[in-house]
Amino acid sequence: MKSILIEGPSKISGHITPGGNKNAALPIIAAALLTPEPVILHNMPVILDVENMLAIAEDIGVSVQRNGTDVTICAEKITKSRLPRAKCAALRASFIFAGAVAARCGESHIGLPGGDFIGRRRLDSHYYGLGKLGIAGKPRNGCADFKVEPSGLHSADMFLDEASVTATEHIVIAAVLAKGTTFLRNAAMEPHVQQLCEILNQMGAKISGIGTSTLSIEGVPSLHGTEYTIDSDYIEACGFMAMAAATGGEIEITGKIQPRHYWMARRVFERFNINFTLEPDRIFLPDGQKMKVVKDIGSAIPVISDGPWPQFPSDMMSCMIVAATQAKGTVLFFEKMFESRMYFVDRLIAMGANAIVCDPHRVVISGPAKMRGGIMSSPDIRAGMAMIAAAAMAQGQSRILNADTIFRGYENLIEKLNALHIKATLQEN
Repeated sequence: MKSILIEGPSKISGHITPGGNKNAALPIIAAALLTPEPVILHNMPVILDVENMLAIAEDIGVSVQRNGTDVTICAEKITKSRLPRAKCAALRASFIFAGAVAARCGESHIGLPGGDFIGRRRLDSHYYGLGKLGIAGKPRNGCADFKVEPSGLHSADMFLDEASVTATEHIVIAAVLAKGTTFLRNAAMEPHVQQLCEILNQMGAKISGIGTSTLSIEGVPSLHGTEYTIDSDYIEACGFMAMAAATGGEIEITGKIQPRHYWMARRVFERFNINFTLEPDRIFLPDGQKMKVVKDIGSAIPVISDGPWPQFPSDMMSCMIVAATQAKGTVLFFEKMFESRMYFVDRLIAMGANAIVCDPHRVVISGPAKMRGGIMSSPDIRAGMAMIAAAAMAQGQSRILNADTIFRGYENLIEKLNALHIKATLQEN
């Protein structure tokens, strides 16, 4: 196990390039199994979750070649339909392999997924969607067995009872090779879902309605290889922007930046009197800005809440909560998506944050607060990054334990922190 040692306080200044979007990379790896031809992927993040996902593919006979952030996947042969249970338990997205492998092999057997402990994360929509397409699934002793019906994959008209991102991705992957036209209603619309649909269309799929809550998927007999560049991770970018704003610093972010991914984030930053320049392939947040909560009409305390895209992403909540501790005024954060996302706030209180945890979904932050260093353990990827932000603005030394959790989602993290003038070192426990 690793830990990150940070000497604070810091005033962020510098430039970074975010890694590729983790949440796009993982389902795209699964989608590459749908064709026997090579799929060449650029800007693939160098993170633990991606390494685990690629290792699962290799375990079942798929050829994987990696050169930095370039990855070539060739599923000419899938030698077995039973996926490694231990590796699947390392991350949530591994479950998406079930539909892809079943579509190619007629069946799949997979260990139930793991990932962050941020509350219950249902798999019901996965079983519902695959079942509608003719892939019957059954959970069994920590595993799941899927088998294609004798009549083969077929289209369906379905409505998800929740706009689940991973379920949407899973169903789309299975539906592109199903006979007929599938309609997926109340589909997730996140940028990573859109990127998955884009690369599938490049591979010969026929998906329309991309970016809306209704996807139309006309099945095709087969897919071919392609070459695709993954967008920069907007969650990572916004996390560093929150750090810069909270420390009164400045940051320039370049890469494959899509401005539309940041529109809602910009509205939230504006609620704290923070502005930044947003351009294709570049974001600039200048220094000298004072964080201040902008009250609602009538001097009411504002509420920052998350929700399905295009609302404010749940993955951005943790870092914005930390940034809010340095803003003058009071704000309520309302986490609607996961019941355990807010638990890390107790660590912030121990560091000096003026916070009231109302219930598992709501926390009130009043600032600015003088933060002091402390010892923390990262419970999930995003809370871990938020703890790094808290340590950067705190007086004294902080140690973040269980740092491997953070490295699941952020590449070259120590190097990026040092480039921004944050004194961070990696230590082996």
